[in-house]
Amino acid sequence: MKDIKIFTTNWCPYCTAAKRFFKEKGWQYEEINIEQIGWPREKLLEVGKAMTVPQIVINGEAIGGYTELVEMYG
Repeated sequence: MKDIKIFTTNWCPYCTAAKRFFKEKGWQYEEINIEQIGWPREKLLEVGKAMTVPQIVINGEAIGGYTELVEMYG
């Protein structure tokens, strides 16, 4: 079982695509919506690879966004 965290916003189409990808694979994930918790984008650099969303962390390793997700697991 993979430990998956995905950092998102409400308006991000790539966030929606990544969540759909996980659901289609049957993978459970924890969503952290940075708008709801009041995180500035700069804080994403502490957990991910960029200040863009989504930022995806799998088993403690920051892999990047949706494009990287599909490249690695698609």
